[in-house]
Amino acid sequence: MSFMQPSPVKYACSCGILNPINKLFFCRHCPKLRCGYCVCHEIESHFCSNCLENIPSSEARHKKNCCANCFDCPCCQHTLSARATTVAVVKKSDEAKDKEAQSAAGGESGSTTPIKPSSVPTTKKMYYLSCLSCRWTTRDVGIPDQGVATGTWPDNECLYQLRFNSLLEYYQSVVLQEKQDRQEFLRRKSPKQHKFPSLTDRTGLTVSLIRRQIGWNEKTLPKSKPISISPTEATADVEQLPPDIFTEPLNLRQVTTIAQRLSQPGDQPTAVGNLYPQRRSLWIKRSLRCRQCEHNLIKPEYHPTSIKYRIQLFASHHVPEVVMVRCEQPLKPGQKNAILVKITNPTMYDMTIRILDALPEEEERLTAEMLQQACKIKEEAVTSSPLLRAAGITLSRQNSTREIKREVNELANTLIEPLESEFVLSQRDDSKEFDEDIQARGETEEPKFIIWRKGNKVLLRLQFTPEAASKISDEVVLSFYMQYTYVNTVANTTEKKEPTTQALYSRLFIQAGTIEKE
Repeated sequence: MSFMQPSPVKYACSCGILNPINKLFFCRHCPKLRCGYCVCHEIESHFCSNCLENIPSSEARHKKNCCANCFDCPCCQHTLSARATTVAVVKKSDEAKDKEAQSAAGGESGSTTPIKPSSVPTTKKMYYLSCLSCRWTTRDVGIPDQGVATGTWPDNECLYQLRFNSLLEYYQSVVLQEKQDRQEFLRRKSPKQHKFPSLTDRTGLTVSLIRRQIGWNEKTLPKSKPISISPTEATADVEQLPPDIFTEPLNLRQVTTIAQRLSQPGDQPTAVGNLYPQRRSLWIKRSLRCRQCEHNLIKPEYHPTSIKYRIQLFASHHVPEVVMVRCEQPLKPGQKNAILVKITNPTMYDMTIRILDALPEEEERLTAEMLQQACKIKEEAVTSSPLLRAAGITLSRQNSTREIKREVNELANTLIEPLESEFVLSQRDDSKEFDEDIQARGETEEPKFIIWRKGNKVLLRLQFTPEAASKISDEVVLSFYMQYTYVNTVANTTEKKEPTTQALYSRLFIQAGTIEKE
């Protein structure tokens, strides 16, 4: 298949969602396949894609996830570049300064002799922003040139910024009041504390003096009240259209597009002359964590220039990769056919692979038990507070999501014939990639379903029969289970430090094609 086309072979994740192997992850602690919905996405770091500057999370939140030095073009959304230019500046000489001082002194004494100050012309370097793609500059909208290339460019202020700030303060006060009410409720439910909060303060005078110095009452704490804010009122007043809209010809080059207006949601200008440069949005590096065992699956390097990973548990590095080659005959309803698939072993250990049409009963029972255990909510009691422990109040933490198995039986309309025996797939060896010798089926005693071998790759012939009730142009989807041995080098307990071999199962779906005419 082509690289740009979707893969016809898809794996069923532990949650039941189908994805190609290049979009799946493998948790070595569970061990199970994980997709993008089975993992927690955590932000590792913020950085600017243009200047490659690492920005802390608190600073990125303060700057509204925008870079302070880089700007985007409001017309074509490309990065703006700082351009230098020289400007003639008139600088006064020392003689002129002395004459001005003398004139000031003479003015105080009463003399009014006119003096012509001399000046020395000099040049000063100034900077402006320019787009190398559409040739837009900050001079087009009247932004003055700056003496420094970065850090001094003015921002386009929003007309409703004061309203937004007042709403933000109001909701912050509401959250603070709810938090204080919750703490007061927990304090009332907890048992009464000791009369003296400390063994060294038996008289209680220290706490009383501190409360008086702060200005608090002896028994009650000050409660924050939400600030008053005026509600928004709807109005029927709408701005009138300009008088020349029906008389003057329309120049579309001076009208902004939808993308240009949405890049400035504060004012959404309609004219190109009102576009202002926008600060470049920050990028993030994210890490992925398994939701069941909470181990990291993907963890990138911290530096923005590095594209490597500290932890990378992609499924293509641990699970056998299945690639569809072709069907031997055209697909016809009720007629026996065969499909050629290539299986690759990506690990450094030999694998024993077996193709099954259904999951064994023991494995189904074990899978159901594991799902029941995973669906239980894990609680971790917070025992740091003696008051909560004495009152029997438990603050618990829940998992982000529960793992629910989805059935995908309705997607498959054709089952393959299970193979009569299992086979061993050699480990990955990079030196054999350049070996041109291909081991055919007649050279060694191989099963009939193996066409050829080469290193860690094998070509299989799987037989299947499409449904007799299939119609023309119906999609033929094959379904089977692949059992493979996986050598787990991760020690989950301190007792088991040696690698363990586990038998894992993966369900695959192959889109073989459509039913053709007879």
